[in-house]
Amino acid sequence: MDRKRSPSTGSMPDEPVVTDVHHHGYIREGKEKKGKHTSLIFCLKEEYGSLASCLQIFKDHGVNLTHIESRSSKRLPGYEFLVDIELGKGDIEGTMNEIKSHATYLQVITRQYKSTENAVPWFPQHISDLDRFANQILSYGSELESDHPGFTDEVYRKRRKEFADIAFHYKYGTKIPAVEYTAQEKGTWKKVFSNLVGLYETHACYEHNHNFKLLRENVGYNEDNIPQLQEVSEFLKSVTGFSLRPVAGLLSSRDFLAGLAFRVFHSTQYIRHHTKPEYTPEPDVCHELLGHVPLFADKAFAKFSQQIGLASLGASDDYIVKLATLYWFTVEFGLCRQNGEIKAFGAGLLSSFGELEYCLSDKPEKRPFEPEKTGIQEYPVTEHQPVYFVTESFEDAKRRMIEYSATIPKPFSVRYDPYTQSVELLDSKYQIQKLIGEITSELSTLNDAFNKF
Repeated sequence: MDRKRSPSTGSMPDEPVVTDVHHHGYIREGKEKKGKHTSLIFCLKEEYGSLASCLQIFKDHGVNLTHIESRSSKRLPGYEFLVDIELGKGDIEGTMNEIKSHATYLQVITRQYKSTENAVPWFPQHISDLDRFANQILSYGSELESDHPGFTDEVYRKRRKEFADIAFHYKYGTKIPAVEYTAQEKGTWKKVFSNLVGLYETHACYEHNHNFKLLRENVGYNEDNIPQLQEVSEFLKSVTGFSLRPVAGLLSSRDFLAGLAFRVFHSTQYIRHHTKPEYTPEPDVCHELLGHVPLFADKAFAKFSQQIGLASLGASDDYIVKLATLYWFTVEFGLCRQNGEIKAFGAGLLSSFGELEYCLSDKPEKRPFEPEKTGIQEYPVTEHQPVYFVTESFEDAKRRMIEYSATIPKPFSVRYDPYTQSVELLDSKYQIQKLIGEITSELSTLNDAFNKF
């Protein structure tokens, strides 16, 4: 779902130019550069002396090298090198072919989102990398469509820009600024809150209702108070590791899904227009706090949501569309089966009292959740869904997503490390052996605990 950077001499200098270095992972972006660039990451067969030979290759082929960086390799014992080259100058293909003859490993990373046979799109590898695209939004603040309820309301448009500016200046590691909501905004929240709470017990899934009570007790969820994103984020962090990040407008599907890989949910902070409390053409704080947050406080659902995000990292544009569709039919408009009954868990349903009643009626079609089929289903965005997909459980949905993710063509697998809040690429035997060792240690601990019962 759409919710909603050195020198350029034409040839390699005698001494490589080193720009900003970031050690969060293998894929990194430096300062804004002129022209289009791509990165090569490679491990050499011989550690000593051969780097100079490789650099000479770039020079011989007339390829402009704008950055070089060496570091310890996670893929193989020893070191690896990352170099940035400027596209459109020199014999790029010839250079890569010759580098291959000197390397035990070669990966191409493109700055653009279009992937090629030998390259994958750039994606964040540390939670702080989300800062790099947080403001690459599709719309901003007061830019409302002509059919938006607040289009002609200058006061509302100005207020929307205030919220957008808060998000626009937000950086990882800082606190989300608190907002003093107006009496009118609180009145809109109260209408939405009161109408939805009356339906939750009979229409919402168990996990939503269970966590909604905890939010009322711990974060001040009630009809007269709009909770602050920072307080809600701290609560989520304590129970599932999810956190909220304010967003200034609609992100692309690729960027939005990437946030989920780090258990980060890009959340709006503004509220819908007061003249239509039952309707909003885009996600607002009612949608986020009432629809999404209670489920992100559930461990199984949090893992399922993160799996969609992890699957998106490095995926082609075609698969991003499919993953965004899977997100739409689950996290936004998903139904699940509990105790022989169908309940709602999608945020788009749990924040809309009209569609929450409609989705459980006999009017729409209901199909079993099967990622390969669900991911290609078309859907409307401005009216009730004619088709909904039903999961048997969040654990079952997560298992199906993991199986589906394995079918997405990539030259690597990814693993999230919660200790460093980073994503690790798994694309070598050396890495996998290390991971097996870690898992074996964990299994030993579990076996010991089990034997003590």
